[in-house]
Amino acid sequence: MSVRGIFVTGTDTGVGKTLIACALVRALRAAGRRVGVMKPVASGSRRTAQGLRNADALALMAAAGVPPEHYGAVNPFCFEPPVSPHIAAEEAKIEIDIGTIAHQCDQIRGDCEWMVVEGAGGWLAPVNARQTMSDLARALSLPALLVVGLKLGCLNHAQLSWRAIRSDRVPLAGWVASAIDPDMSRVAENLDTLARVLGEPPLAVVPHLQKAEEPLALAPLARELESRVISF
Repeated sequence: MSVRGIFVTGTDTGVGKTLIACALVRALRAAGRRVGVMKPVASGSRRTAQGLRNADALALMAAAGVPPEHYGAVNPFCFEPPVSPHIAAEEAKIEIDIGTIAHQCDQIRGDCEWMVVEGAGGWLAPVNARQTMSDLARALSLPALLVVGLKLGCLNHAQLSWRAIRSDRVPLAGWVASAIDPDMSRVAENLDTLARVLGEPPLAVVPHLQKAEEPLALAPLARELESRVISF
């Protein structure tokens, strides 16, 4: 079966990747699509009676309607300390294996029309001593959707990430602006500059939300990605 997919990455950690990924999943499901999700690598998790659980992975599962018992398939590498996953993995004496993640992704997408995979941190965040999130995106054969956190410094961060993705020869589905700093000055001017230096306008501009549970409608983004992203 042909499946469309996207790898959600960001200019940094904490730029709204999970919020946007979940809203995209809900929009695709509302359009009648069967959606699989993964948060392959996650740190900063909490201990529960069922084992370690990560809030981002749980949010993706809720958006996609994945039963709780399938947690391990969605988030195969889960770590407790809120540090870079490769450091947490080293401390836990675990090797984050991209091949294992790719195999699990294949299993999930076998029953889906769309795969939404959320990375951890930014594009070059390490997953082990040799590989980064960019290697994971390539192994999954997924185009990247770049979430740009709108804050002072975003012009530099966005261009570095955009160039790195292109340099790694990963297809770019586009970028989304995420208003993470409600006090940022000259937002419109920064958006204009980003559109110019990245060569295209944002697929969506996500407002700053006061609460994580506030609804975020990304149906237009879902429709645009359906036309941009080819099956894999």
